[in-house]
Parts: sequence; structure tokens; C-alpha cells
Amino acid sequence: MRFVSGNDIKLLRSGREYFPALEQAIQNAASEIYLQAYIYEHDASGIRIGNALIEAAQRGVSVNILLDGFGSQYLPKRYIQTLRDAGVKLMFYRPKISPWTLKKNRLRRLHCKVTVIDGTIAFVGGINIIDDNNSPNQVPPRIDYAVRIEGNLLPAISASVHKLWRRMQLMHLHSLYVPPIKEFHHKYHGTSNIKAAFVIRDNILHRHDIENAYLGAIKSAKSEILIANAYFIPGRKFRKALIEAAKRGIKVRLLLQGRKEYFLMFATHAFYNEFLNNGIEIYEYRKSFMHSKVAVIDKLWTTIGSSNIDPFSLLLAREANIIIMDKAFATELHTDIEFLIQNGSVKITPQEWVKTSIVKRAASWIAYGAVRFFLGVIGQKQEH
Repeated sequence: MRFVSGNDIKLLRSGREYFPALEQAIQNAASEIYLQAYIYEHDASGIRIGNALIEAAQRGVSVNILLDGFGSQYLPKRYIQTLRDAGVKLMFYRPKISPWTLKKNRLRRLHCKVTVIDGTIAFVGGINIIDDNNSPNQVPPRIDYAVRIEGNLLPAISASVHKLWRRMQLMHLHSLYVPPIKEFHHKYHGTSNIKAAFVIRDNILHRHDIENAYLGAIKSAKSEILIANAYFIPGRKFRKALIEAAKRGIKVRLLLQGRKEYFLMFATHAFYNEFLNNGIEIYEYRKSFMHSKVAVIDKLWTTIGSSNIDPFSLLLAREANIIIMDKAFATELHTDIEFLIQNGSVKITPQEWVKTSIVKRAASWIAYGAVRFFLGVIGQKQEH
């Protein structure tokens, strides 16, 4: 992980701030656009961004979209063709879906949400191309975060998206000719000097980079650890690091999703007793649907990205996070998470958890057992 200074980074809260910023950047694009997403929905926000991408392609901008084959499987074929007819180049990452065979390679999804425009502006976070109010079986709006980045970190982000696009292009045999990466010699002239790093997780050279970044920050924490994560099923190393931090006097707080989407999410509850008995505070956000994957440590170290703290993100999916070392930015995100804790969350106390029904606690261990069994079937180590 390499930190680079000289960046201007803006926090974007959910789609209400993200989509206007993304749309404006697309409208101002002069040369190329690369967009990676897990989910692209044909809803109000998807059409809005799609129209901006179509307009960009029609004025000569090279528009390249890479979507996950599972997460975006319901994007209408007629809309895909509309994009392609307008000159948008669109590919799917692992389009073959095998939900019942547990083939490991088909479970390795493109879960990152990264957009790079002209090699000078990037967006990284947890927000898919889907409307905040489009949350089937959940209470809207969706709570999530992303960042808009300009500055010296752009070459690293741009190189990453170019590399994956070129690899997918060869795998899809869309063209035997792979154009060289355009070199953008954009000089950052902003006044902000935020230090940040771009961290990915893949299945080749960066298998544990995001997890190790978390573990390093947790082990170095001096006063407070605040994590807001929607899908939280930490492995043994992660649980041990949090508990050891709490034992040495660090204030550890977890803001977790209180609205469960599917059965395996109940595996999170399997750790409640251990965490609560070691002084870790747990809050469940129940006001609406929290999709966040962020953390703030010591009001200095911050991460925002696509990676959950669960086996699917940390062991299988392709993820991308930004790690920021800046007090002002950390304070801004910390304040936002604090607001969610105070407005819409329920604190889980040790006394209340003991009173939880035996059925609910049994379900959590069954779910956790299912996760461990799943990892064993696909051949992944379970200490993570």
C-alpha cells in the first residue's frame, strides 16, 4: 500500500450526492470514461447516468463500461443494445453464472465501484448504479458512501481500471488489437494536500491488501475505532484484532445493518456475545437500508470503498477501497456516522442480548456454520 499526497477528495453521501457529481464529470469528459460496477439497474438513476454516457460517446469520448455478470444480470438486453448502438463499449465480468455448483471461479465477482474520467477525476466507493429508493424488500433510502478524487493518486487508479479492461477485452476476444493505455500528463493544481492510497483486492497479487490495511490500522489505533459495515462476518484475525484493541482501552464501535437481506447475514450475530463481553459497542441501523463499507480510526485514518468485512469480499470478490490520512476528512465522515448512530440506530447491550430468544441465537450459529461450510467447500482458509 502506497500513500500519495497532493489529492483533493470529496465525500459523497449516497446517490443524492454521488449521481449529480458523476453525471457532471461525465458531461465534462473530453477523452475517455471507464466505469466499473457490480450492479447497474435500469431505473431513474441508471437511465440518468446512461443518458450522460450515451451523450459522451456520441461526441467522441471513448466510453467503457465493465459490469459484473451476476450483479447486473437483470439489466435489460434492449437497454444494453441501446448503449452499444450509441457507441458505448460494454462488457460483463464473468457473465456465466453458476449459483448451484459452487464453482469458485464463478463466485469471484467484480464488486468494486470505480469510475475514471480522462485520467484526472475518479470516483471510488460502495455505490452501485441504482437509485437510493430502489431497495426491494428493504426500507429506502439506501445509505452509502463514495468519494470524488482529483490529484496525484489518479495514475494508480487509472492504471488499475485500464489493466482490467484490457484483460477482459482479450478474454472476451472483442478485439485482437488492444490499444495502448493513454498517458495523461495532467498536473494537479489544487490547493488540497490530502494523503491517500488506492487499495484493491484481487485473486492474484493483492489477495489480502484490504484486510491487511484494516488490521494494520486497528492494531495501531490509539483512541477510537468506528466501523460502519453492512455485511459484517469477520474472520478470526479480524475479531481478535478488534477484541485486543478494546482490551487495551480503545473505544471500539460497530454500526451494522439491522435489516437482514438473506439468511447468511444472521451469521453476524454469532459474534455479538464475544464482542459485547469484551467491551465492544454494537449498534444496528434500522431506520432504512444501510449499505455502507466505511471506517474511521483515531479521527485520522479513513477507508471508503466496496469491500465488506465478510468472506465474500475478503476472499473472493474484486474490491477497491480508498484509504485516507486526513483529520478534516476523517472528522467529516465520523460526524456523519455518529449522526446515523444517534438517529436510526439501536444499541445492543450485553443484558439485552442475553435475553434474545434462543431461536434467534441458534439461527445465528446455523448461519455461521453454513458460511464456514461454504468456505470449506470452495477451499478457502477459514482464519480470515
